[in-house]
Amino acid sequence: MTTLMQSEVPGASLWRRGKVRDVYEAGGDRLVIVASDRLSAFDVVLPTPIPGKGRILTQLSNFWFRKTAHLVPNHLVSTDIRRFPIAFRERRELAQRAVLVKRCERVDIECVARGYISGSAWTEYKALGTVAGETLPRGLLESERLPEPIFTPATKAATGHDENISRKQLAAIVGTDLAKELERLTLALYRFAHDYAAAKGVILADTKFEFGFHDGQLTLIDEALTPDSSRYWEGSTYTPGSSPASYDKQYVRNFLTLSGWDKEPPAPALPEDVVAGTADRYRECYERIVGETLA
Repeated sequence: MTTLMQSEVPGASLWRRGKVRDVYEAGGDRLVIVASDRLSAFDVVLPTPIPGKGRILTQLSNFWFRKTAHLVPNHLVSTDIRRFPIAFRERRELAQRAVLVKRCERVDIECVARGYISGSAWTEYKALGTVAGETLPRGLLESERLPEPIFTPATKAATGHDENISRKQLAAIVGTDLAKELERLTLALYRFAHDYAAAKGVILADTKFEFGFHDGQLTLIDEALTPDSSRYWEGSTYTPGSSPASYDKQYVRNFLTLSGWDKEPPAPALPEDVVAGTADRYRECYERIVGETLA
């Protein structure tokens, strides 16, 4: 399987290079987004790529963009590279990992929905009884399902670590009306995707979305419900009070934590077994949810 650490497209203007995605100008109000095989953990890009990861992220996002279009508009214009600007059409390495999208004015907020208490939310809850500064019921177990999904926004950092903020802080940043709409859409998307994945035997524990404005309309952008932006668990073995087997990059996070890394750049290289195990988890996540093998 072809591995792409960083895309290069002669004749195309690079607009920005993110932690995982390379974004190019595509004329007018269009952009081309290329998902590389880079992996980010604890907000640091790792030196070791995960083969095929970018293709899986792109195709799973496209699947969810189509499934959720009735809930909120998204930025997707075309997935057919033959419809892209000419500089991209002969770049075969970009097939299935590039999309043509609307250029949107991004809202610089990570919109996080949590239906279960895990990860950083569990860490805060154990210490303070809160998540994102808001009190939760007492006595919850690790990975337990919450009475209702909650919205826990975070600031989006260009470099370094994102910072969790309260809903009150969000309203102060973006305004009360936009804050309410971001929360409504985030929870609506989460509930829909959670129920869809559950029917496939997969638990969507939490996920994050990004939004932007296109022609004044709030629009879902970037990626949607991938193993990079979500915490997926195997439903058949899920038990509250434990750390369930996951289909996301928690496998990598666990290795990095045990390695003693201080979560500051540079990150350590990943051994071959961790790379292979991570690739298998991404692929299985796609196959379980979509119901088909990615050719």
